[in-house]
Amino acid sequence: MSEHTFGNFRRTRREFLRDAAILGGIMVGASYLSACQPPAPSPVTGEIVAVEPAIPGELPRNETLYMAGFQWGPPTTFNPIAAGPITWPAGGQHPHIHETLFGFNLVTGALDPVLGKELAFTDETTAVVTMQPGARWQDGEPLTVEDVLYTFHLAERHEGLPYGTFWDYVSEVTAIDEGTLQFTLNPERLNAGMFKQFMATVRILPQHIWEEREASGEPLTLIVDDDPVGSGPYKVLNFSPERVALARDDNYWGQEIYGLPAPKYVVHPIFKSNDDGNLALQRGEVDLSQQFVPQIWKMWEELNLPVGTWFKGEPYYIPGSIPLLFVNGHKPGLDNPLVRRALAHSINYPQIAATAMSRYSIPVNSSLIIPDGGEARFFSEELVQSYGWEYNPEKAVEILEQELGATKGRDGIYVLPDGARLGPYTVQTPYGWTDWMTAIDLVAQNATDVGIEVRTEFPDAPVVTTRMQQGDFELTLWFVAGAGPASPWLRYRDVLDNRGVPEFGQTAFWNYGRFEHPDVPGLLDMIAASTDEAEQRALFGEIDKIFMENIPAIPLMYRPLEFYEYNESVWAGFPNEDNPVAPPTAGILGTRILSVIRPGE
Repeated sequence: MSEHTFGNFRRTRREFLRDAAILGGIMVGASYLSACQPPAPSPVTGEIVAVEPAIPGELPRNETLYMAGFQWGPPTTFNPIAAGPITWPAGGQHPHIHETLFGFNLVTGALDPVLGKELAFTDETTAVVTMQPGARWQDGEPLTVEDVLYTFHLAERHEGLPYGTFWDYVSEVTAIDEGTLQFTLNPERLNAGMFKQFMATVRILPQHIWEEREASGEPLTLIVDDDPVGSGPYKVLNFSPERVALARDDNYWGQEIYGLPAPKYVVHPIFKSNDDGNLALQRGEVDLSQQFVPQIWKMWEELNLPVGTWFKGEPYYIPGSIPLLFVNGHKPGLDNPLVRRALAHSINYPQIAATAMSRYSIPVNSSLIIPDGGEARFFSEELVQSYGWEYNPEKAVEILEQELGATKGRDGIYVLPDGARLGPYTVQTPYGWTDWMTAIDLVAQNATDVGIEVRTEFPDAPVVTTRMQQGDFELTLWFVAGAGPASPWLRYRDVLDNRGVPEFGQTAFWNYGRFEHPDVPGLLDMIAASTDEAEQRALFGEIDKIFMENIPAIPLMYRPLEFYEYNESVWAGFPNEDNPVAPPTAGILGTRILSVIRPGE
């Protein structure tokens, strides 16, 4: 098995995939999956259909919350450490059954308490977690610090667990007393953000159940668990190829702290397409959804339906990720940063936001920092204005002609003084990812209009993945880490860090264009080790400047972590900008939403 170097550590491909699952894909995968289904017509037809239960006659509608957008096939296990998309929920971090110590709050960027009451750093390498008093498992057994220790130490004894790389960042975990844990961070790989990421994503396991499973010798990730015991407010009621149903645990330990969720049942129908789920949302058959709905505002502006999103107006959703146009800076022409800057100025970002993103994104900035939510404190408009770019085709032509000395041929395409013709370059993204396909159609048209010939190609997703990892591309629209406790550090690592990245033709898991800059590794390590926000802001400014000067990738749009939308036909009081009582994520901290809603009138 091949190995890749990162700093002073060596990590296998398996270890990186574990890391990627816990750090990136779990938090944003559901958003990409639901938004990028094959083409389907908009459910906003103008037809108002009477509200009916999604599964008539089975569960009381006024006690049941229906949700959509997280499960696209029947689960075969509820094992929280199982590998693959067969678990419930596929691609998501839901606290309904299994809880984490803390949960990432998309609005504030902070870690909110769950099983943990408080997280405090006593020095740069020592973190102390105080547990919530009275926590217990759904079978009535107390949840103790021993369960937490067992969960984390399990990854020391077994390979392949989704949080196996936790021990790259943490040297020791000990119990100070019955309600307190101490985590000693690895001083050689100091990274408080990555530590917090694990605090918000590792689901704590009951030792009294899992130690028996461990003793059986069966691989833990392959265990089929159809009657899970967690600490969350819901238990599995039943499941089938058509849906998953959960029932509330009225003895939930956290009800005095967080409140008991209002719905007695939570049901996730398994729809065949986005269109089916979106139509169910419109009809009031789904109460809470995480799907791409074209022109969702028409549901309340034209149809007068009780549908809402976090923001009442554009962009409707809090941004949580930045799809990037990766540029292979080793290709002739594209190896010149001025050509890449001209390309960046040629792209009509407002049009991409309005069409490809259905007005769900503001025109993107040239920074790798999301200018909203928890990352906003690191964003610098001054740096963007000084070193970045914007849609300005006249500026693109000025760069090509005056700074590069390129001449336009009879076909309208520029040729550099060394004879290199600017194109045709191929830009690719997976077929069926319709919003992204629209975006690169615009990129190709915009670039060709200013004299850089770009053509589109839409292979299947596995083909694009292989090409990206091997560096076999010229231009590709792809994704990197979304918002989380380790962002935006992790996003800069994904785009700029050449440590551990093999040469072209071999499989890379970040920095697909093999970008190199001598200052990047040191800056990333200093940011990771810093606990001073002012210092971090300055360091992010330095690395953002490197990104904007060299342009190894071009941000095209913002996307939410979840397409948070709700219908208040049955349940009312969903959080939104005017009622920010819980963050807009049905996953991650989703049970907070269920504790603040109430039956509709």
